Amino acid sequence: MRLVFPAFLLAAVVCFASENNSARRLKNVFKDDFHIGAAVNRSQIYGRAPKAGVLLAEQFSSITPENVMKWSSIHPKPDEYNFEPADKYASIGEENSMFVAGHTLIWHNQTPDWVFENADGSEVSRKELLKRMREHIFKVAGRYKGRVHGWDVVNEAIEDDGSLRNTKWREIIGDDYIAKAFEYAHQAAPDAELYYNDYNMYRSEKRKAAAELAEKLQSRGLRIDGIGIQGHWGLNHPSAAEIQKSIDAFSSLGLKVMITELDLTVLPSAWEHRGADISQNYELRKEINPFPDGLPANMQRKLSNRYQQLFALFTRNSGKISRVTFWGVHDGCSWRNNWPVSGRTDYPLLFNRNCEPKRAFNEVVKAGRK
Repeated sequence: MRLVFPAFLLAAVVCFASENNSARRLKNVFKDDFHIGAAVNRSQIYGRAPKAGVLLAEQFSSITPENVMKWSSIHPKPDEYNFEPADKYASIGEENSMFVAGHTLIWHNQTPDWVFENADGSEVSRKELLKRMREHIFKVAGRYKGRVHGWDVVNEAIEDDGSLRNTKWREIIGDDYIAKAFEYAHQAAPDAELYYNDYNMYRSEKRKAAAELAEKLQSRGLRIDGIGIQGHWGLNHPSAAEIQKSIDAFSSLGLKVMITELDLTVLPSAWEHRGADISQNYELRKEINPFPDGLPANMQRKLSNRYQQLFALFTRNSGKISRVTFWGVHDGCSWRNNWPVSGRTDYPLLFNRNCEPKRAFNEVVKAGRK
């Protein structure tokens, strides 16, 4: 089924897909390998970006919500749920026969302060926070039972050194807050796949910790179906060998592996920074925003070569990888433009700001045909 837009919007759409034959649609190229997905933002969900919407429907077989299912968006106040954007998101997946991912049930970011506080501002007890966690998971995951096919149950709970991140969830509940989240998610949505999702999983300490976390859940009889390896990477890091080690480590546990949040920055870094910690932010300087007016041919070539390398790796591991999801539909809607430096111009995806395929798109298609 096609994504439906009002007639007056469709009249304004110059549709890349109409010029694009079936053999050059990503969802067809990789249909025998893995789902190919994209993260969608609120504007796309509400049909305010029709070109991106048509591109999404034509090219991708899976979707993930950028923000509309995060706690602060869907459950901003104790007795208030805002399901309208998430309902529209789920409907897009249904109308286009897509694999619909839910992101995310438990995370230390974008969770309102009230979740961890009593009415007087004091810290809640372990019992009360577990109650709030369970109620939220049952309300959200339960609402989309049969509509959301897989949930990022817990997001980014491990530090790069392999230790558990010291979040409010952990401080109040204890280390078992992760196990409790998976327990509640299974009860609320027994037919949905359940995932742990994190960045920098190519680091040996973090990879080892994530594998041990999954094993602990399994040893307790709790269900975890897969691990999402966030792909917020660059042109030179991580190496294919490091990514392969993580794929092997997680698949050896009987888990599905997903490459989630894939985008490749082409911009220089003036600091030792890798990852996706949204709390980090830096001042805009000209030398770290070198391509405000367009990406030069030599950089297009580097981006294309990197994407070709990665998708050659992904297709070799198609028996282990169930989904590859780009974090955005096109360059213009990528968070890379505003993180970790607000106001930069980045080019991390396969489609440019006019929803047109870049050279990197052609290389990915080639990789999928081999």
